[in-house]
Amino acid sequence: MTQLHLAWGAAPSPRYEALAQRFRPVFERIRGTAVERDLKHRMPHEELHWLRAEGFARLRLPVEQGGTGATLTEFFGLLVELGAADTNVVNALRAHFGFTEDVLNAGAAEFRTHWLARIAEGQTIGSGFSESGDAKVGSFATRLTRDAQGQLRLSGRKFYTTGSLFADWINTAADDEHGQPTLVLVPRKASGVQVDDDWDGFGQALTASGTAHFDQVAIEPAWVNPAKTRFAYSSPYYQLVHLASLAGIARALSEDLAQRVRERTRTYSHANAERSAQDPQVLQVVGRVHGAAYAANAIVQQAARALELAWQSSQVRTLDAAQREQANVLAHVEVDQAVPVVTQLVLDASTQLFDALGASAALRPAGLDRYWRNARTIASHNPRVYRERQAGDYAVNSTPPPTYSRVGTA
Repeated sequence: MTQLHLAWGAAPSPRYEALAQRFRPVFERIRGTAVERDLKHRMPHEELHWLRAEGFARLRLPVEQGGTGATLTEFFGLLVELGAADTNVVNALRAHFGFTEDVLNAGAAEFRTHWLARIAEGQTIGSGFSESGDAKVGSFATRLTRDAQGQLRLSGRKFYTTGSLFADWINTAADDEHGQPTLVLVPRKASGVQVDDDWDGFGQALTASGTAHFDQVAIEPAWVNPAKTRFAYSSPYYQLVHLASLAGIARALSEDLAQRVRERTRTYSHANAERSAQDPQVLQVVGRVHGAAYAANAIVQQAARALELAWQSSQVRTLDAAQREQANVLAHVEVDQAVPVVTQLVLDASTQLFDALGASAALRPAGLDRYWRNARTIASHNPRVYRERQAGDYAVNSTPPPTYSRVGTA
């Protein structure tokens, strides 16, 4: 059934349905294992393999390089659908898709060619940027130095290494011998690399967002990113991946709720009908939840259009730097405006769904609690109070949001 027939609105592009049909059977398989994996804490190794085998990790690559040439609006539409299956899987691929965007925007031709080829081969990349503890904003405790023989060596510890346990490479950052931040790719199975599954959050528990240790890991020159910063629209891009996950949660819980109400035979003596499917108050709750899911999806799609314009501006050589910067600023502002609204819609929906069901909905095997747990955890990675302030500052004072943001101690 198409997105339109499911009342989620028009597809992002005329070819979207054909593109999505390729992946929907895999999404359904992933959704079919989601509750069991959540209950048993079973990592989605197999599910990620299914996606890689179908070419999902190559979505943004040009067709001539083995990808689908997906636009960002198409890409985020597919992320919402995957998020409806399991947001853990979306989060596990977030760093990979972000690095792919880095490569597509890379100014250094040799670096771009090298890594596009690896991604085309099916290799995937995990995350290794954040540091816990007393690491300061603007610097890294992790170090990239040369030994006595001139060999580059990486040493340090990272946390929130989302997706790295499943990946071939870890995209990380370190301060070099001069204290300058440097972007580095590290083979996950290299000598001196250890990735621990020690993330114990109550939500997004299957993302392997734990600790990565680097102990004098030998680094080849080709693994060092010559760029000193991420792609220009990276901040709103990464935020929008989280919003796509939230929109996916809203879709999944609204569909789950509708099915449960449709099949429910138990009722209350003070209810309005013999079956919940005919109870107008229950139907009102279902309608409210579906409306929240529809709105979240629509907002994500609109923000994705702004990111697509930012991407396109980076590819048009006739535009000057100011025009490109304006496209990036607008993308950032649109996502900032979207964050608090989508977050609240989905958090509310993940609680309201229980109002249309009975106490049995709270049983663990039902798996309904995972919607709120995952949504709340994702939203905690998305500090909405700062997004609201930034959107307000732009509206009143035309102050652009910061291009990049970092976390650490002052």
